[in-house]
Amino acid sequence: MIKNKKTAYYLILIPFAVILGLFIWFFTTIFEGEKPLLAVDPLPDFISKKQAFIVKAGDTKRGLKAIKATYVHGGKEEIVLDEKFSFEGLLNGKGMHDYEKEFVIDPQTLRLAQGSMDLTIQVWDYSRKNGGDGNTTVVSHSMVIDTMPPTIRPLSQMHNINQGGTGLVVYKASSDTLESGVYVDDLYFKGYPAADDPKNENYVAYFAIPSNIKANPAIRLWAKDKAGNTITTPFSCLVKRMQFRNDDMNLSDTFLQKVLPYFSGEIDPGASDIDNYLKINRELRKTDNALIYDLMKDVSREKLWDGSWLRLKNSAPMARYADHRRYLYNGSLVDEQDHMGIDLASLENSPVEAENSGRILFAERNGIYGNMVVIDHGQGIASLYGHLSDILVTKGQDVKKGDIIGHTGQTGLAGGDHLHVSMLVHGVFVNPIEWWDDHWIQDNITSKLELIKNQ
Repeated sequence: MIKNKKTAYYLILIPFAVILGLFIWFFTTIFEGEKPLLAVDPLPDFISKKQAFIVKAGDTKRGLKAIKATYVHGGKEEIVLDEKFSFEGLLNGKGMHDYEKEFVIDPQTLRLAQGSMDLTIQVWDYSRKNGGDGNTTVVSHSMVIDTMPPTIRPLSQMHNINQGGTGLVVYKASSDTLESGVYVDDLYFKGYPAADDPKNENYVAYFAIPSNIKANPAIRLWAKDKAGNTITTPFSCLVKRMQFRNDDMNLSDTFLQKVLPYFSGEIDPGASDIDNYLKINRELRKTDNALIYDLMKDVSREKLWDGSWLRLKNSAPMARYADHRRYLYNGSLVDEQDHMGIDLASLENSPVEAENSGRILFAERNGIYGNMVVIDHGQGIASLYGHLSDILVTKGQDVKKGDIIGHTGQTGLAGGDHLHVSMLVHGVFVNPIEWWDDHWIQDNITSKLELIKNQ
C-alpha cells in the first residue's frame, strides 16, 4: 500500500517538476537580463575630415531588436544610423544576433561648425525585461569638430645652404600645433620649441640638404595640430650645388688580410677575401648606417651645445665628406660607395675630444665604424667618432666640449690609425667642416636664434 502511494506521489511530482522547470526556463529566457554587446571604433577626440565609424553589436540570447546612432552638435540632434531587426523563428532563433555596420560623419560635407559633438550609439535586444523594452547598451562619446589647420610662418629670412650642408629655420606656429618641422622632398626634420619661450609659439628646425640631393628640392615648413589638420608652406631657401671628389681606392690582398679578421663573425669562411670584403662594404655598411639613423629617435629636445665644434688636434685630412670612392681590385672596378664623414690623421692613439657638449647616445662597436661613439647635441644634431682604439665614455653620460671620449685607432674597416668623424642632422650625414667654422655658426645659427629673443 505504501509503495503504491509513493509511486503515485512521484507520478504527480515529476510532471509538476517538468512543467515548473519549463516555466522557469521560459521565464528566464523571455525576461533574460544580459545586455547586448556593443563596440564602436574609433572613438577619436577630434574630427577634422571624413571619419568612418565601425559599429559591432551582438546578443547570443534573445537577439538584437534595434540599433541607433545619433550626434548632437550645436544643440541639434541628427540620426546617422537607425535600424530595426525583425523577430524570426522560435524565440527569435533565426533573428539578428551579430551585427556590423559602418557609418560616416563628414564635417565638411555636412558643413559642421567648429565645436563639440556628442555621439551616442544605442542597441536593444528582444528580452521582455524592463517593461518590454528589453536590455539596452549605450556608448556615448564626446568629440571636437576641428577642420581648421594650424598656422605657421618663418621668422628667419636668409637660408643659403650648401649641398651636403645644414640649415636652420626659426619659425612661429599657432598654439594648437602638436608637431612641426621641415620637409626636404620626402625627408622630414622635426622642429622643437625654442628655449625660454613662455608663449611656446617659436620653434627651431635643423634640416639637411643631402649630398646626393637632386636639383631644386622642395623645401617647406609643415605643421600638424591635435585634430590631425596639417599645413605646409614654402620658405625662401637657396641651395648651392657642390662638386664632391672622386677617390679611387686600390684593394690589395695585403689590405684585405689585414682588415677581414676584425669581422670574423660576419664573413663566410668559404668565400674569397674580396667577396667577404664586398659583403662588408655593402651589406654591413647599410646595417650600420641604419643603426645610426635609429639612434636619432632618442635625441634631446633641448639645445645642449654651444659655439663651434672642436677638431682633432694636430690632424690632417685623409678623406673628405661625400668623397665618391671607387674600389678597384686587380685593376677592375668592384664597388662604389660615398664616404659620409671626414678622416683625420694625427699621432697614433691620439686623444679624441668631444667636439661639443652633449649626451652619449652610443659607445660600443658598430661594424665598419669599429669602436664608435655618438654624441647627442640636442634637437636632432649629433656627432660621430669612428675607428677608436678604445672608448672612455658610456651611454647616457653627459660630456662637455673637450672631454676625452677615446683614442684614435684602426678598428672596423680602417686601413690605418685615424679618426672618422661625422656630423648628423636627424640621421642625415652632413659636412662637418661647417660646424668647425666660427663664422658659419654665427651667420647660419646664432644670428637666427637671436631672432627669438627679439620677439
